[in-house]
Amino acid sequence: MSFAILYGVSTIFVLAIIASLIFSTLLRFTALTESSISLVVMIVTFLSIFIGGFVSGGKGRKQGILLGGGTGIVYLAIILLFQYLGHDSLFSVKQWVSYGCFIVTATMGGILGVNISKGE
Repeated sequence: MSFAILYGVSTIFVLAIIASLIFSTLLRFTALTESSISLVVMIVTFLSIFIGGFVSGGKGRKQGILLGGGTGIVYLAIILLFQYLGHDSLFSVKQWVSYGCFIVTATMGGILGVNISKGE
């Protein structure tokens, strides 16, 4: 179960790194601004977290709610540590709402991952 969550969180961070490279390249070499792509960044973030939950559910093959939720919570804990230790600040209310939605999204991905992996 813990390896499935590790796979899911690793998938989220790999996708986040790839998306960050793409967005930073676009921001550097085009006339785009951060505010103009903020919605796209949020959509890609939700998609990455859903895929991470899906991977953890698929690897675990049972208890998709726990695997997806666990993946979202571990991701949240890592982000909280980076923000608190790196920037010495806690989450704002808007961030708490976003991260709550991230946990729900990862949970839905975990449920779907288990159900699709059982069909094989």
